[in-house]
Amino acid sequence: MTRNGQRMLMLIDDEAAQRRLVAVLAQRGGWRTIFAGESETAIAMLGTQDGMMLDAILIDHHGEADDLTSLVSELKSRRPALPVLILTADGSVSLAVQAMRSGATDFLVKPLAPERLLAALDAAVAPDAGAGELRPLTEKISAPLGFDEIVGSAPKFRAALAIAAKAARTRVPVLIEGETGVGKEVVAQAIHAASPRARSRLAVINLAAIPANLIESELFGHEMGAFPGAFERKIGRLAQADGGTVLLDDVGLLPLDVQAKLMRLIETGEAQGVGARNVRELDLRIIAACDHDLLASVNAGEFREDLYYRLATVQVAIPPLRERAGDLPALARHLLARIAQLPGLRELGITDDALKLLMRYDWPGNVRQLQDALFRAAALSDGDALTRLDFPQIAASISAAPGRIAPQSPFAGPAGVTLYASDGHLRPLDDIEADVIRLAIGHYRGRMSEVARRLGIGRSTLYRKLGELGIDNAA
Repeated sequence: MTRNGQRMLMLIDDEAAQRRLVAVLAQRGGWRTIFAGESETAIAMLGTQDGMMLDAILIDHHGEADDLTSLVSELKSRRPALPVLILTADGSVSLAVQAMRSGATDFLVKPLAPERLLAALDAAVAPDAGAGELRPLTEKISAPLGFDEIVGSAPKFRAALAIAAKAARTRVPVLIEGETGVGKEVVAQAIHAASPRARSRLAVINLAAIPANLIESELFGHEMGAFPGAFERKIGRLAQADGGTVLLDDVGLLPLDVQAKLMRLIETGEAQGVGARNVRELDLRIIAACDHDLLASVNAGEFREDLYYRLATVQVAIPPLRERAGDLPALARHLLARIAQLPGLRELGITDDALKLLMRYDWPGNVRQLQDALFRAAALSDGDALTRLDFPQIAASISAAPGRIAPQSPFAGPAGVTLYASDGHLRPLDDIEADVIRLAIGHYRGRMSEVARRLGIGRSTLYRKLGELGIDNAA
């Protein structure tokens, strides 16, 4: 760290334009950047005054994989504790695995979003560094899941999926709320796949990645000359998705004037580009996602009340992973099976000791963070099964901050069935039985014959109980 409190970053890159871009982005997060044009210079600079004050190294890679792994290995041999991050246009999982096995801390894929770079740099120097910024890679994990493939048996989680499954068959908007990383996009994909629009595309629009002053143009398009810099006509992303489904992620970031245009689109099906004289009719299914209580934004005057209630025609609340710790073992094994399908990786088991460790952590990044942690461990493991030793950052974080241990309710069994109400009295038997049936449906992924067999009842009895207890068979 420099004397004025700035963190120091070395960028290894021979392209002047890319150097300037990274330096400007890093400066926003309080980083000072020094440069090395090639490997030999970078290694030599480690011994300089600036080199001795480095907090991280970022390698802009655009060559052979062997050259990259050799450079990472050399840097780590000289400065083992110094985080090394890779920036590349090649988003291949196999390259990431090679780099990480050589000692790389993280792997970023171009085009480089400012918030992604700063998050990765901050994570690299954090006390519990290693949590990972591997989202571009873990997003490559196979195809979207249907409702019957989503792993989780906790009652609140299955109830949320049941609501989403019913909503899938309709045309009404859906609002999915939940903390970052809980799987809102996974649920949105399942809604789309189970809907009459399944043959059309699902357009995912991450509003957090679009500058606020460009959101209207990105969504609705613009005419040539509509504003300075509008040198040609642009078709908006909503129009491009006509006939399909749109997921508006981080919908709370919509500016108020754009909220009005979205409200008009939902009510009338009409959309008007910036600077356009005529409106365009669109046929869209709108799904919105938000990582905070959107009603609180309404009460604060930051979000239109009428739009909120239109988007929340159906409301799906996804609980955080720490509130369904009983799902973690099955979820971890499921994610490992999907990770094994990626190039350069293989099938791995996971020991009970490792699962106990993971269940003690509170997972502030939820399922996405768990997926990243498993990917990192799988990439670096030489054994046939992951052990607690493959999760050193998680273990260190639990030891350093006992408050980050996931709370374990004394009223819940290991599978997440709550036996007692909040007043300390036993819950009604019908409620407990409904939770057990939901748990079984989730555990056996909707295979109703297997559910009935494991519960020791006939299929006809099972379906009768579903009706009596008001359980959707997608629950």
